[in-house]
Amino acid sequence: MVAERGAGQGLRVGIRLSPPAGELVWSCTPAAARELAAVLLRAAEETENAPGERPVTVEAGELRRGDVRDGDRSMTVESARTDGSTVHVTWKSGAGRSWSQAYATGTAITLKRRLSEGR
Repeated sequence: MVAERGAGQGLRVGIRLSPPAGELVWSCTPAAARELAAVLLRAAEETENAPGERPVTVEAGELRRGDVRDGDRSMTVESARTDGSTVHVTWKSGAGRSWSQAYATGTAITLKRRLSEGR
């Protein structure tokens, strides 16, 4: 991604791709780049929140960053830390608010979505 000034076009945001067949350059105005980013973000959220596999239940001690709790409102694990028999989980809502909750390590938590281990 590069910021550039086009000849007589004002500021431009450019994306330079290097596929095997050669270089591809695409550019647009900053406003169009923001609009594209917003559309891509919405598409990613819709894809992630689309009904897919059945919910899975894990013990609180097995929670990991990116897990999404099953329920009416989106709650994503930001972090999970085990301290003896207690797991301290920091959740983030779809609205961007964060809070922490403590669970016994063996507490069953039902997840809507679980990211793969490698992510």
